[in-house]
Amino acid sequence: MGNPRILIFDEATSALDYESERIVQQNMQAICKGRTVIIIAHRLSAVRDANRIVVVDRGQIVEQGTHAELLTHQAGHYSRLHRLQQGGSHV
Repeated sequence: MGNPRILIFDEATSALDYESERIVQQNMQAICKGRTVIIIAHRLSAVRDANRIVVVDRGQIVEQGTHAELLTHQAGHYSRLHRLQQGGSHV
């Protein structure tokens, strides 16, 4: 396989605790440099630094943008999931 131009990570950190996930993400930054990377994740911390986040609900793209852009849509799927994962009560 050598040096692939495209990498796909499907729930690569889902079974890790948050500290282990942070370490893996730091290492992934170096591995992903100069490549197209697709990350499939339910844990938003895995995608928050992505150039573009695509939110899929029931097989349909419902939102896309950066972490900051998606958080501005308070009623959006991403924003609601972010509040839930942060322990927010207004979901």
